[in-house]
Amino acid sequence: MAAERTVVRDRIGHDFADPSLLAQALTHRSAGTPHNERLEFLGDGVVNLLAAEALYRRWPGADEGVLTRARAELVREASLATIARRLELGERLTLGPGELKSGGFRRDSILADALEAVVAAVYLDAGYEACRHVVLPWFEEALAALPVGRPEKDAKTRLQEWLQARQRPLPAYELVSESGEDHAKVFLSRCTLSEPPVSAEGQGTSRRLAEQAAAAAVLERLEPSPRQP
Repeated sequence: MAAERTVVRDRIGHDFADPSLLAQALTHRSAGTPHNERLEFLGDGVVNLLAAEALYRRWPGADEGVLTRARAELVREASLATIARRLELGERLTLGPGELKSGGFRRDSILADALEAVVAAVYLDAGYEACRHVVLPWFEEALAALPVGRPEKDAKTRLQEWLQARQRPLPAYELVSESGEDHAKVFLSRCTLSEPPVSAEGQGTSRRLAEQAAAAAVLERLEPSPRQP
């Protein structure tokens, strides 16, 4: 137990005064109580505050829209899951038999939730300033990857703006198919425009990502360029 605590401390960068907080943060609801859902709720708020503060300080000239899009990119499920994998949280999750068998420790949603719960555990254990000192370095790589001051709008947003600028109807999205095991699902979505009549499909590991891929495929077919309405 002591050796495991040392490994976790080294990966996370925090030695818990109350180890039970970390144990709860790494316990999925499928494994019984106390589980990490309440910590996840708190951690979601702390992560959003940390991301907002970091962007506010780094980009003093950015407007609210730019900051909002950048924060959304930093705290989206896939981004949080990437950090959780880097911290090797999946290997340390306590899961129920069903989730363990289906590979829940690899699933983005479970990893992202666990990361938020760990953030909350650090916050409760040591306070906001210590939490900021521990957690912000986890996001450094993602922060550095953002286009400085002008984070890219996602495909669905760009497509909507292109249509609105021309007073055209908004697109319709539909789920075409869903395949694969629970821990490795593939979604196929279709994006359809009525005016101009254009339709395209896209794949992703979530319904949201599949819709983004479909919107990007539609954008590629539109002329003139949707970036210059």
